[in-house]
Amino acid sequence: MTDQHLAGLVLGTSTASYQIEGRVRTGGRGRSIWDDFCEVPGAIRDGSSGEIACDSHARWDEDVALLRGLGVDAYRFSIAWPRIQPEGSGPAEPAGLDFYDRAVDRLCEAGIAPFATLYHWDLPSALEARGGWMERATAERFAEYAALVAERLADRVAMWLPVNEPVVQTIFGYALGVHAPGRELGFDALAAGHHLLLGHGLATRALRAAGAAGVATANNHTPVHPASEAPEDVAAADLYDTIHNRAFAEPILLGEYPNGMGEGMPGPVAEDLAVISEPLDAYGLNYYNPTVVGAPGSPAVTAAVAADPEGVPLEVPEGIPFALAPVPADERTAFGWPVAPEGLTELLTGMRERYGEALPPIHVTESGCSTQDVLEGGAVHDEARIRYLDAHLGAVSEAIEAGVEVRGYFVWSLLDNFEWAEGYTQRFGLVRVEFGDGERRLPKDSYAWLRARISALRG
Repeated sequence: MTDQHLAGLVLGTSTASYQIEGRVRTGGRGRSIWDDFCEVPGAIRDGSSGEIACDSHARWDEDVALLRGLGVDAYRFSIAWPRIQPEGSGPAEPAGLDFYDRAVDRLCEAGIAPFATLYHWDLPSALEARGGWMERATAERFAEYAALVAERLADRVAMWLPVNEPVVQTIFGYALGVHAPGRELGFDALAAGHHLLLGHGLATRALRAAGAAGVATANNHTPVHPASEAPEDVAAADLYDTIHNRAFAEPILLGEYPNGMGEGMPGPVAEDLAVISEPLDAYGLNYYNPTVVGAPGSPAVTAAVAADPEGVPLEVPEGIPFALAPVPADERTAFGWPVAPEGLTELLTGMRERYGEALPPIHVTESGCSTQDVLEGGAVHDEARIRYLDAHLGAVSEAIEAGVEVRGYFVWSLLDNFEWAEGYTQRFGLVRVEFGDGERRLPKDSYAWLRARISALRG
């Protein structure tokens, strides 16, 4: 690995409001779809919720001190829509704006650039009651919310990311129902995806109007490989690549849907695409692992599942024309995800090859792993996370050497946190959080390793 390729990167960490803030009844905050989903029996693996989480709403200064000690350039956090508009519309709640105003000030005082995500999945419950992202009106409300936040914070936020991973919200939240709001709409959920993209575009316009310094996105991407060279497996992999990757990148980058998908989207699609494709200053890319896809009942998929039954990433419902197979890997995270840094290089170079000059400079806005952390003698020796981060920084270096313009790398995550439907069973943090014990913080070995690595890169 050539560190000279990494020396100019913006290095940071990422978090999300519902996963870390807690204090869900503080400062006039309204309910979100995750507050509701956590009350559904069996929805969360350990029966927990984000009601307390890392208590970052009260411990923001402590978290900023951790960031300063780490030596990062930037912090990607998210703003909770229900703290700004408890019902998802109307005037801003002053206490909510005041909290984020102070939060941004603390980052700036510490010399850390604020990267603000406006939507990391905590939709106000009142909007979901009116149809949520299946309704065009939600995208319009999102633009109004963006304008309220930008009016207060645009003078200090370095980069705005309107919508985090619209594909995950669409598939997990609206198609399969394994995330909030828990709807199981199958392919009909693509309408939610379109409205999330429209919300991104409308919010981008609102941010620009407020004088935003920079606007990006944060899309989840995965390299997709067919389970075999059989035509049916190749076709299934192409379909999955279209839905997961291209359908959420190309409206933004090219102003069009791939393979005629726009014909099935709601509303005046051509006009919407003109909004969705507002030019961006950067493209945020979240990467965790590759995906192997085949046709349902494919012999290659069946054989792969039989050989590695624990490695199946997700059960796909009947009637969906593809199946997911385990990805071969020498090492897996505690989540069971394959550790595949070469997939990040493949993804970055592949995006450049596919989109050329239409692709803005890239920030890897999420990259990290859960590990089986063991607390020993007041320390956490998370060597697996150190290996993971070292290898993935190497993958970024290789992509830069190949000509990809990568400008940032953000570790997921600063803190162990509420990991959505997994509750507190997965630990992604550079810093251990003692949940249920005052939410005390303990930097892990990976925190010290990254601090030293950043220091070395800065010379």
